[in-house]
Amino acid sequence: MPVGVFRTWVKHIEKGEFPHTSRHFGVMRCNHCDDSPCTEICPTSALYTRADGIVDFDNRRCIGCKACMQACPYDALYIDPNHNTAAKCNFCAHRVERSLEPACVIVCPTQAILAGDLDNSSSKVSRVVATQKVSVRKPHKGTKPKLFYVGIEGDLLEPTRISRKDTYFASDRRDEQAARADDVPNLAGALAREVYDVPHPAPWGWKIAAYLWTKAISAGVLLVAAILLSLGGQSAATLFNIVCPAVALVGLAATSFLLIFD
Repeated sequence: MPVGVFRTWVKHIEKGEFPHTSRHFGVMRCNHCDDSPCTEICPTSALYTRADGIVDFDNRRCIGCKACMQACPYDALYIDPNHNTAAKCNFCAHRVERSLEPACVIVCPTQAILAGDLDNSSSKVSRVVATQKVSVRKPHKGTKPKLFYVGIEGDLLEPTRISRKDTYFASDRRDEQAARADDVPNLAGALAREVYDVPHPAPWGWKIAAYLWTKAISAGVLLVAAILLSLGGQSAATLFNIVCPAVALVGLAATSFLLIFD
C-alpha cells in the first residue's frame, strides 16, 4: 500500500460533556455492494463483481477516469499514486481464494471484524446478521451493502449529525471551536464531534469538468442531428451529415486529450 492512502480506516467520534463523555469507533471500508454503482459506471470494466460477491478491480484495465470515485457513496475508492489507477479494499481476494480470511480479520485482537459467507446459513456472520440488530451505511442509496455493523453508535454512520473538529487527534482548541460554532448554525447543537476520519480529496478538477463538457457535446451533436434527420430535415443534409460529425469528432478528440492529460 502506498503511504497516504487507505483501504480501511477507523473513524472516531466523541459524545457528551465532561466528565460524562464517550468515544466511539467505526471501521470504514468498501461495502462490496450487491448493486454496486462503481461497477456500473466503470467504462472499462476495471471494477467488477466476482462470482463470490467480492467487488474487485483490475488496475491493468483502469484508465483513471475517476468515475467510480464519484459514483461510490461510501468514499471507498482512491487513486493509487504509484499506478495512477483506482483502488480500494478487495476483501483480500487473494487470501479468500486460498480459504484464508482477510488480513484485517486476522490481526484484530478483539475479533471486532467478522468475515464469511452471508449466503451460508451455518456461517457465523450469517447467524449474526439474522439474530442481532444490524445497521448499514446509507441504505437509502439502494446499493444493498454487505458490510453490517452490530452495536455501532448511530452518529458514526450519519455524517450530517456530527461536527468536524480541525485539530490534531487528542488535542483541543476550544476558542476555534467556539468561533466556528458561531458561523455554522448546526455546529453548536451537533450530537457528536468527529475526531478522526480519512476523507479522500475531491478528484474533480477543471480537467474532469472540461472532459465532461466535451464528451457531452460530442455525443449530443450527433444525437440532435439524428433526430432532426429522422423528422425530415433533408434540406440541411450537409449540416447533419458533414458538419455535425466533424464537430463530434473534434469533441471526441478533446475528450481523449483531457482524459489522458488528467
